[in-house]
Amino acid sequence: MDGSVRSRLRIACLFIVALAGAWLPGAVAAPAQTPPAVLFRNVRIFDGTGGALSPPSNVLVRGKTIARISTAPIAAEDASVIDGGGRVLMPGLIDAHWHAMFAGLSPADPMANDLGYASLVGAAQATATLMRGFTTVRDLGGPVFALKRAIDEGLVVGPRIYPSGAMITTSGGHGDLRPLTDLPRMPGGPLSVLERTGIIGIADSQQEVRMRAREQLMQGAAQIKMMGSGGVSSPRTPLDMATFTVPELRAGVEMADNWNTYVTVHAYTPRTIQRAIEAGAKCIEHAHLMDDATAKLMADKGVWLSIQPFTGDDDSIPLTGQSRINQLQVIAGTDHAYALAKQYKIRTAFGSDLLFSAILAQRQGAMLTRLTRWYTPAETLKMATADNADLLALSGPRNPYPGKLGVVAEGALADLLLVDGNPLENIALIADPEKSLPVIMKDGRVFKNALPH
Repeated sequence: MDGSVRSRLRIACLFIVALAGAWLPGAVAAPAQTPPAVLFRNVRIFDGTGGALSPPSNVLVRGKTIARISTAPIAAEDASVIDGGGRVLMPGLIDAHWHAMFAGLSPADPMANDLGYASLVGAAQATATLMRGFTTVRDLGGPVFALKRAIDEGLVVGPRIYPSGAMITTSGGHGDLRPLTDLPRMPGGPLSVLERTGIIGIADSQQEVRMRAREQLMQGAAQIKMMGSGGVSSPRTPLDMATFTVPELRAGVEMADNWNTYVTVHAYTPRTIQRAIEAGAKCIEHAHLMDDATAKLMADKGVWLSIQPFTGDDDSIPLTGQSRINQLQVIAGTDHAYALAKQYKIRTAFGSDLLFSAILAQRQGAMLTRLTRWYTPAETLKMATADNADLLALSGPRNPYPGKLGVVAEGALADLLLVDGNPLENIALIADPEKSLPVIMKDGRVFKNALPH
């Protein structure tokens, strides 16, 4: 990233705090000091792991963690009290495939080289993400490091972010949206707009893969994202194309392993999935076109599947040409892919991967509810809480938020939602967070409390 880009990004961050405070009523930027104690009284708990609610209980939060859970009264005179009135208390939701900087942009915006505007839009979307009940996201590509820092420092209201940084791809691979006038790419030549702004890292050799992976890790990447096949939003890449060779993928895996974290690979087809597994990737993104043999291989190797319930045209902005062909292939493969995941008991994560539309981003919770086509509401909510938290833990020492996420348990990080209704009986409540989530807590701090005072 050159000096002019860094300067624009710094300036943008100065304005983000003003945006975060004004963009959404009731969402207030939080100072960095320890939050006050909070006592939830008379709640029924979905703990993120089981299939039933607890008896009426009380939950005490001190600092950033859950200090005590009891069916008996808890004495805490210094705590502010939230009377749950029998409502359900559950862990904050986790989206395992999100793009914080792209959710609210148009498809043309990444080419505009305007990180100031992108940062402001990203901050607004971060606030909206948290207000939908998603207290954590795994960001799988984009210049998100500054936004993450601003959220962590309390300058911006938003979720925890596990950043990947730039998506590592090849020339002509998924994510390479350069105009053809930028070709040919000369080794050692000037970087493209997409590379300068940290959206992608183009790597056409093992040596370049190592360099690009190291660049993301030195900026604070929690995991590395590599593009193993074509993708829907890249109009010049058919899904069946393979990008990296096994040695090139392995170079990225080795660099991540050197930093004690992991690589996740974007791949749709059996060939590209199998290449990624052979190279040592611990997670596959998408995999909508996998076959039985590939699904069995994933299960046998303990590789995670991060897949999205794409079932119709309302999952993306209108597409044409090759992108439309790819989209229809993904939609057609979704049901079979989930069936294979269940058949072979693959460790499966939920992610929404909603891009390039603030209107579509609002469907984040609705996307989660689609999983009930294949899973019970309890299984669905477990996937988006405790299971997704297990995936995040693969970052090991590179985990930016050490502690137990995705559960309501003593000692766990206090990311909590109070639900007005029982989501185990009516999971559609998750799709209407403005009405159904009167209280949202992240890191022990209440960011929304719409209960009568």
